[in-house]
Amino acid sequence: MAGVTALTTTGPTVAGMDVSSHQGDVDWDHWWAQGKRFAYVKATEGTGYRNPYYDQQFHGSHRVGMLRGAYHFALPDRSDGVTQANYFVDHGGGWTADGTTLPGALDIEYNPYGDDTCYGLAPDAMVTWIRQFTDTYRARTGRAPMIYTSTLWWDRCTGRAGDFSAGPVWVARYADSVGPLPHPWTAHAIWQHSSTPIDQNLFNGTPDDLLALARG
Repeated sequence: MAGVTALTTTGPTVAGMDVSSHQGDVDWDHWWAQGKRFAYVKATEGTGYRNPYYDQQFHGSHRVGMLRGAYHFALPDRSDGVTQANYFVDHGGGWTADGTTLPGALDIEYNPYGDDTCYGLAPDAMVTWIRQFTDTYRARTGRAPMIYTSTLWWDRCTGRAGDFSAGPVWVARYADSVGPLPHPWTAHAIWQHSSTPIDQNLFNGTPDDLLALARG
């Protein structure tokens, strides 16, 4: 896996990470010393799961000085986007204008629980589901959510329909460059470039740009 020094970028970046229950209690002082300056923490999945390590991870990253946000793992075949957005906000996924909280993120990607990559939804139904989630999140928080996805999944499962580029995109691609972006974004906010030894990300901009994203 390419190290940060080998990655192809086009401007300044800020190093960050994302975590879930798989990481348990995280040694945030260690990762701060490794240069990580922001973190996304899994809060919820579907409407029946909350990360049991959420408090340690979300507040621990803040304690060492990182900007942090929460993310929701979407299960579009279980319930509608309105229901899941409300569950997310009600269980740690909200946003406040405190200058340290990043907008919540919708993690929508390959189905880990079945063979149907797109959760049994046709592209128009998937776009409707995502619209339900993003509109509800915006109504609840005043912010458009970040969308985490891969270009291959997004373009296949949405059929390159729908325009969610009013909010930022977080692209997963384990390679030496971010590659083509999901339709119709023309710039990415975050690039997840590695899962070794932890999910590693680069914010596309300066520390001041990252702070501006947190402030809204």
